[in-house]
Amino acid sequence: MGAARFSPRLFWLILADAALLYAGVIVAMYVRLGFSGSENELNAKNGWLKIGLASALCMLIFYFYDLYDYVVMTNRRELLLRLVQSLGIAWVLLAIAFYFAPPLLIGRGVSVISVPLILGLLLGWRVFIHSLTGHPEIGEKILVVGTGQTALDTAEAVWERRDAGYRIAGFISENGAKPMQKLGQSVILGKGPDLENVIRTEKIDRVVIAVRERRGAFPTEALLKMSLAGDVSIEECTSFFERITGKVHVDMLRPSWLIFAGRRRDSPIRAIFREAIHRGLALVGLVLSLPVATLAAIAVRLDSRGPIFYKQERVGKNGKIFKVIKFRSMKENAEADGTPIWAASNDERVTRVGKIIRKLRIDEIPQFWNILKGEMNFVGPRPERPHFVRQLATEISYYEHRHLVAPGLTGWAQIKYPYGASVDDAIQKLQYDLYYIKNQSLTLDLVIVFETVKTVLFGRGGR
Repeated sequence: MGAARFSPRLFWLILADAALLYAGVIVAMYVRLGFSGSENELNAKNGWLKIGLASALCMLIFYFYDLYDYVVMTNRRELLLRLVQSLGIAWVLLAIAFYFAPPLLIGRGVSVISVPLILGLLLGWRVFIHSLTGHPEIGEKILVVGTGQTALDTAEAVWERRDAGYRIAGFISENGAKPMQKLGQSVILGKGPDLENVIRTEKIDRVVIAVRERRGAFPTEALLKMSLAGDVSIEECTSFFERITGKVHVDMLRPSWLIFAGRRRDSPIRAIFREAIHRGLALVGLVLSLPVATLAAIAVRLDSRGPIFYKQERVGKNGKIFKVIKFRSMKENAEADGTPIWAASNDERVTRVGKIIRKLRIDEIPQFWNILKGEMNFVGPRPERPHFVRQLATEISYYEHRHLVAPGLTGWAQIKYPYGASVDDAIQKLQYDLYYIKNQSLTLDLVIVFETVKTVLFGRGGR
């Protein structure tokens, strides 16, 4: 998924899926049972409720297969494959449910007819939506004021997420660049004094300000007049970029923006409730994962020499040092000389069992104990080692702000960014961490938990 906010587009996509699933089953029912049989099944045998439960299960499987991410629809072959797989899994799960709970049974004949019918309806609908969102004439027209790297990064965020409902009309130059000069996938439409005319002729819906220095040629008066008149929406690139990408661009970031756009004050009750939710999730996770953890412990012991558990210093909330607990996934004495080394995706120090438990995140299970002790939360920025924190804090602006909240077993950066082991990767993850810190809420936490479950089930994602 894109940013954490529940967009109207996503709402309509889910609603359309529900309608098509209902329609597919009902049409199949009328084909199989006829008019009188279908009426009896729907009204006398709670057919509407049965179809609703089946549809809810299908949509849950769609979510796990990323079918509510518009980007998946850019590849029609991948879309068809995921639809077939998800409907197949849903059909098997429903068959099991019907076996153990016969009153839920809709009918084998109805199921056989409805599956290909629903597949055709959903595939046609998704292809139509993709064509619609990708059409160059559909979407809110954006004019970017600025032609520097910040402006280009803002435009690229839109070009990469065409599904977000925006399209770049062009740029307004602030540094003397010539009009109609190519910039990325668009062109420079004019200079500062041309702003009002460009907005009128191009029928601009939103102006995004991507200029750091706002003295001199910056069209302050023209923007103020149009903003007060309500002719066009005007937004800073930092906020716009955050909404499109789900991260805060550190090069665009101004302390004043973060101060005034930051999250609201946490009340004591809300803080206690949130901490209780996190510890409750950890307790449930600890109990449910006990069989897997037991097998993992045995496998670690048999695979290589060394302890089952591995403790390592990490930096927690407000810079407090604590020891994180993990199943050992590396060979004993992996850092024999005592010098911390970045962990890599194909690290030679990782054992055979370690590769498996790291990919499935089973090595993280003991951290439920860290959460129960209050050293971590279930969701938050991943805790880093003190050595790397000192290094990264000197190279990356705002890095130490990650420690304003408790670290987490999983986080926004972990579900949005792949495995990384460099300063550049740390910058990318920091941008997602800042987004999480700024927009921290129970709703966002639940989104991250669901996305983490999906990541673990499909064995992908960062760490």
